[in-house]
Amino acid sequence: AEGEGFSLAMRTLDQTRTPIGAMATGISQAALDLAARYALQRTTFGKPIAEHQAIQAKLATMAQQLTASRLLTWLAAWTIDRGARGTLESSIAKCFSSDAALRVADEAIQTFGGYGYMKEYPVEKLLRDAKLTQIYEGANEIQRIVTARELLKRYA
Repeated sequence: AEGEGFSLAMRTLDQTRTPIGAMATGISQAALDLAARYALQRTTFGKPIAEHQAIQAKLATMAQQLTASRLLTWLAAWTIDRGARGTLESSIAKCFSSDAALRVADEAIQTFGGYGYMKEYPVEKLLRDAKLTQIYEGANEIQRIVTARELLKRYA
């Protein structure tokens, strides 16, 4: 109807933020997969770097970020599938998952050491892709505003 263009655009964003969360989750999964495989293959001081506690801590943190991203994205999709608008859930999923993807990709690069920054290794592209998910379909700064607004509505 006439005069409802902005409202329609906002409802559309509710539907399109969740796939960005899924994209970011996929980036995190790829980064973790690459880092874990590399950590098992790369040796220093006669043993795989995966046996070093610092690398294990990185991989564990990456897995935690990935799991939280996946669950938040599933919650947003489930909420929308139920017929609810899902503004809060989709904003949280998009924002958290894209921030997590950037952190996970960065940790993957750290796991690879100097190789992680080289174009010959795939992890550097994951970092660039992760950054895009923070910007696309509403920058994360905006998602935090949307999240706060929707959250406060529930307490009003």
